[in-house]
Amino acid sequence: MDGFICLDKGEGMTSFFAVRKMRSIIGEKKAGHGGTLDPMATGVLPVAFGGATRFLELFPTHDKGYEAEIKLGVTTDTLDITGKVQSEKKSCVTERELLSVLSEFKGRLKQIPPMYSAIQKDGKRLYELARQGIEIEREKREIEIYSLELLSFDEENQVFSVSVECSAGTYIRSLSSDIGEALGCGAVMTKLRRTKALGFSLSDCVTLEELEEKMKSGDIASVLHRVEDALDYEKLTVSEAQAKRFRNGGELETVRLKQNTEKNTYYRVFSQSGEFMGIGESDEENKNLFVKRVYVGKRQ
Repeated sequence: MDGFICLDKGEGMTSFFAVRKMRSIIGEKKAGHGGTLDPMATGVLPVAFGGATRFLELFPTHDKGYEAEIKLGVTTDTLDITGKVQSEKKSCVTERELLSVLSEFKGRLKQIPPMYSAIQKDGKRLYELARQGIEIEREKREIEIYSLELLSFDEENQVFSVSVECSAGTYIRSLSSDIGEALGCGAVMTKLRRTKALGFSLSDCVTLEELEEKMKSGDIASVLHRVEDALDYEKLTVSEAQAKRFRNGGELETVRLKQNTEKNTYYRVFSQSGEFMGIGESDEENKNLFVKRVYVGKRQ
């Protein structure tokens, strides 16, 4: 089976376990996910199966959306509630002060990734070093916060919730910690739910239990997103001769194509009969459409 199934990952399981469970349910050996979720996090986890795994990196957008709950006055080593408490202090932040600080965390920012992350340094994951009590200097990474909106604020208990839309590579745990630091009281993330990833949203998702029911009823196709539908690039239809050449990895001369390919971007390439051939990349300087990925998958 080839395509994408979007899982609403439950709390308490790793992304690796979730994918392994999905593989077992649908009986497909080859699988990969788009963007790891921590065990405490829930929500959108796009999973590719079969030939679709080769297309994960080619999604038009890798932006993410989240809803997070954050507690003021506490810090931990993991920057979330699962970690070891490093400091606690009384916090008396007002909603006005909170809104003022939140406004500073919009747009392009530099963020230090947390030690408890899957980033590699000299062949080792940072979280492996962190578990050994080793902390190393991390370079700041440029991220972008497109929107950061306050959803609720329990002023008495100093707990607030926000919705965040951001670029790939943004750590909400680090964002929470940075907000707490800016407020002068520290902060820790207590809940996280991903609402968007790779263009999918929660409305596209199924739980593991729902997936099992779909398999039992023979209705798996209703939750399977085909590669050509998930990758929302402009459609390009080529002749049968051009399709054969593309299928064999040969570039196509753009001047011989019936459609305009002036943009240096990706295109979904189809044969005259409507068969999805793969993704082509236009290079107008050289007047060629190069093969980025050939689709050799199986239909459900």
